[in-house]
Amino acid sequence: MNKESFTGKLIVIVAPSGTGKSTMIKRLKLDFPTIVESVSYTTRPQRPGEVHGLSYFFISREEFIAKRDNNDFLEWAEVHGNFYGTSKEFVETCLKEGKHVLFDLDVQGTDSMKLHFQDVANVIFISPPSVEELEKRLRHRGTENTQVINLRLMNARKELLRKEDFDYLIYNDDIENAYSRLKEITQKILHG
Repeated sequence: MNKESFTGKLIVIVAPSGTGKSTMIKRLKLDFPTIVESVSYTTRPQRPGEVHGLSYFFISREEFIAKRDNNDFLEWAEVHGNFYGTSKEFVETCLKEGKHVLFDLDVQGTDSMKLHFQDVANVIFISPPSVEELEKRLRHRGTENTQVINLRLMNARKELLRKEDFDYLIYNDDIENAYSRLKEITQKILHG
């Protein structure tokens, strides 16, 4: 990999489930329409409203394992019992073409991305105000059962231990303030 040939920027947003990350990413894509969002492969079941190829590439465990074994993924991880992976070819092609690529990853995937791209990867960690508030948000969402919520909370506690390890940290105690900070950081990465 020749990083000098990359003219695009790479932005990674990492946050525990329920921090408002998806809401902020949607707004960010509207405010920065030139950003290309990386679409991951996953074995997770498709949720209502999600579109194959736009939200994720939904594939079977067998298909995922074949791609993983073929070294097709830039990074991959098993999270909450499901596999997620990022296409190496897609990302490197975008960066060489001068496109700015946005990622929504967990801590594990972010570590792989930082290892591969080093300072080309700009990582923004979004933190909830507290684990208690995070639990309220997850239960209010109503998209997972209690067992999944408990697993997400356990993982969130581990991820929050790493919040100081990345390039930028945003506390989402107020969605408008948090988004304003995210927009400001993105502007700096792309044009600063």
